[in-house]
Amino acid sequence: MSSNHCRYPHTGKSASLLALVAVYVAAITIGVETADTLGATHPVAFVLIADVVATLVVFAFSCWYRNASTYDPYWSVIPVLIVLYWMVASGGGSVVLLRQYLVVGLVCLWGVRLTWNWILRWQGLGDEDWRFGMLRKKHGRAYWLVNLGGIHMLPTLLVFAGCLAAWPVIAAANRPINWLDAIALLVTALAIWIEASADRQLREHRSKNAGTRLESGWWGRSRHPNYLGEVLFWWGLYLFALAANPAWWWTGIGALAISALFKFISIPMMDQRMLQKDPGYAQVIKELPAMLPRMHSNPGP
Repeated sequence: MSSNHCRYPHTGKSASLLALVAVYVAAITIGVETADTLGATHPVAFVLIADVVATLVVFAFSCWYRNASTYDPYWSVIPVLIVLYWMVASGGGSVVLLRQYLVVGLVCLWGVRLTWNWILRWQGLGDEDWRFGMLRKKHGRAYWLVNLGGIHMLPTLLVFAGCLAAWPVIAAANRPINWLDAIALLVTALAIWIEASADRQLREHRSKNAGTRLESGWWGRSRHPNYLGEVLFWWGLYLFALAANPAWWWTGIGALAISALFKFISIPMMDQRMLQKDPGYAQVIKELPAMLPRMHSNPGP
């Protein structure tokens, strides 16, 4: 979605991506240096400090670009870096390597795929998510606070909380591979597949039928199947934590908080947006569940 509010509305996609890579390299470098300077020794505390500082740096650049979508790929990029850092920092220990490799591999697969999907649809520094423009109009001069707290810092803290479930797998496991690992693998792999399939179907539909509603495939079973895949991914990660060390049961707060984000914020905003564009979408809301798919699919147009 192109926005004239952005500082560089006509910057090409390639140049925009290079600029964004530079922003993220700077943000992560400053975050890591800050955590090191503050003397954070535990890998979890180190990541939290670096994560928060890096988010502040990205926020500063998003203000300069006047484009809050500068933050968009942070959601999928940072978890990959977190689990890779924890794997190196943990030093192995007594963890079950197969479980560790599975979780790190699944997080990397999820993160790379989701980031690539964002790259495919993002058009450059002049392209800002419609939700941010709506919030800017709604909050006026107070938008900077909404931008910092709601668009940048809240998702960072939610994703960090979700990633906490990977820590016991990587560094604090006390149980061998068990039946719960099999369920966790099934849920996480299924989540990635559902999200990837839903994104692909939507991308193909938009390329051929711009301006029309997709009513087949996953989108004929639920209104937001991509959100379903995203939520399932975090619950799958949590199941791995339980399989590795039940003492870390409380890390489920991450998956729970992310589920609440989609249930109470993302889905209502998206549904309202669709209703504004197409009043007939009210019938879709009546017929299709928000995320959990119904058994049969619409035959499609």
